[in-house]
Amino acid sequence: MSVIKKVQSFIDQYNMGLKITELEESTSTCELAAAALGVEVGQIAKTLVFMADERPVMVVASGDNRIKSGKLKRRLGVSKVRMADPETVKRVTGYSVGGVCPLALPDKLPILLDRSMHRFPVVYAAAGTPRSALPVTMEQLQKITGGEWADLV
Repeated sequence: MSVIKKVQSFIDQYNMGLKITELEESTSTCELAAAALGVEVGQIAKTLVFMADERPVMVVASGDNRIKSGKLKRRLGVSKVRMADPETVKRVTGYSVGGVCPLALPDKLPILLDRSMHRFPVVYAAAGTPRSALPVTMEQLQKITGGEWADLV
């Protein structure tokens, strides 16, 4: 089963009518994804993996913001956070950097959703490939990821 089919099958179980958009152009960075979709960079829901005291945690945030490590450490109650390397990202999410999707993960991960995305009625998350996007509302994103809202930027 292709990655796109796997992610679509996962979201179909929620019966929300969500559909993955596949594009010719690369969506591997927030800027490229925004250009390909004709939206603001902030509407791209970037999915990042951090190591928090050596435990992976996923953060989904607006593409025009940077995660503040101090806020992330306080929210998680840990002493050290760092970005996960590409090999770790692939191992814990099943996706390569440039197409990391916050859905259909091989194992359950803590997922934090940054409130900065609430500026937009719809954001676009990667759907597992560097040429895909999933348009979702904040309510839909929270429901399908099981993530918790946090202030991280």
